[in-house]
Amino acid sequence: MVASMANFGDTKEVEDGNGDIPASDLKDNQTDNEDNSSESAESSSEESADEEEEEEEEEANEGDPENVESYAEGVTADSQTETRPDRRNGDHMKPFCEKCNIVQRPVYQLVTPKEICENRWQLTLEDEGVYECSETGLVFEVSQRVQIRYRVLSWSKFGAFLSDSWRFAGPIFDVDCDSSILKSIQFPHSLCLADQDNEVKFSVLHVKNHKGLIEPSVDHSRSHIKWNVSSLSPVGPVVQTSKPAEHHGVVQVYKEVGQQDSYSFRVYLATNNDSDIADIRKEVRTAKKKYMKIEKPPQCQKLLEENRKYRLISEPQGDITPENIQFTLAVVKIKGYFEAFFEQRPPFRLSLIEAESEQSVWSATIREGDCVENTVEKNRSRSCSRKRNSSMSDVELTSKRPRWSDESVCVSTKEADMSDKQLMQVAKCIGKEWKCVGISYLELTKQDMEDIEIATKGGQVMMNFHMLDRWRSRQSKGEAGVMQLYEALNQEDVPREVIDRLDDMRRSDSPK
Repeated sequence: MVASMANFGDTKEVEDGNGDIPASDLKDNQTDNEDNSSESAESSSEESADEEEEEEEEEANEGDPENVESYAEGVTADSQTETRPDRRNGDHMKPFCEKCNIVQRPVYQLVTPKEICENRWQLTLEDEGVYECSETGLVFEVSQRVQIRYRVLSWSKFGAFLSDSWRFAGPIFDVDCDSSILKSIQFPHSLCLADQDNEVKFSVLHVKNHKGLIEPSVDHSRSHIKWNVSSLSPVGPVVQTSKPAEHHGVVQVYKEVGQQDSYSFRVYLATNNDSDIADIRKEVRTAKKKYMKIEKPPQCQKLLEENRKYRLISEPQGDITPENIQFTLAVVKIKGYFEAFFEQRPPFRLSLIEAESEQSVWSATIREGDCVENTVEKNRSRSCSRKRNSSMSDVELTSKRPRWSDESVCVSTKEADMSDKQLMQVAKCIGKEWKCVGISYLELTKQDMEDIEIATKGGQVMMNFHMLDRWRSRQSKGEAGVMQLYEALNQEDVPREVIDRLDDMRRSDSPK
């Protein structure tokens, strides 16, 4: 049985909740036309589910069992006077605000998923029960042993399905599982529910067959919105409020790399949910310049109110544009960011304040050590690859080419080209994301992928092998070694099994 969720008022179901949203009500949002081929699958849930089921069978055949680590058993609900310990690793996770503590939050058994690649996870739940993912905050109620795969999607792709009265309240996910076993999902939301005067109506947006359906939620707590599973495809929590809502927020800071005598930063303001944070990473990667992430506590100390204006100030004073940003739930690409420019050296004190009241919302000091370029990436590549952190790297690239490096340090050296046996070992780790890998990081073309697909007989692994072989054939002699492939594929959205295999190879004294 699901532990009962302590509501802040009754949850109201949407009238005609299972009907299609009329085309006349579609919000006139911008959509992201620059999505790569891996993201295009998000709008076709049936195809995605079929492909991922096949991937699960392949992984099972390769002897890669899923071990789920449990962090909490037999836990009980929080008391109103205690804050639940935060044991999740994402930027979006935090202790709840003092206002939220008046609304009790249930606690479930925490489980740690296997990360397939960036923003994609897999859980194997061994028995009936209610489990909370330690990485995303999703809560799954299952009736028996089951394997669940899920990934964070972007509201920039699905926001157009919402009418003007509905706004997203948390991240949108694509969940793949046996829907007869998965009984309910609880989605984390970013709203603060302490304001009793604000009438809140929660539902979920369920995207099926390229149509957006508003389906009623069955319950909500201070942190989650519960939905009984009808079928599985992209689903995310949405909300209607009687007045502008308050949200838990985060600030993300990125530094432009390659500058000699000056410092330029991008400072993003967003709701505290996975989809917003993933959109920020994507926005940074597709920028014309290169950026590295500055690791500072991201959580805002004051709630963000919709339509309120916020200002970024600094000590010493820098050149900051724009002067104000109005906080809305628009996608990151529309919402924009602050740009802060300094001609002097760190430290810099950055503070986000409400423009009208000048109350502090967030602040951090950026020191000289935070701005060292390349150091973290080099150290991680040499000694930390076997235990790749969920954040992967402090360096966020703007183009999908091999990672930049300091050419004065990383002098290219000739080595033996990879053997067929080595390429096959790597090919077995790539999986069905091979087209994205080849086009994004091996400088192959769509035509190359189609030619390989037509010519190859023998299944997925052989297509992966021929892709790697084509990359090898286009390199100069001595430039198609393990190190070159490792540097090309050491990316956040390449399966970590690939990186680990190449890291093992490059560390070995003898060829395999």
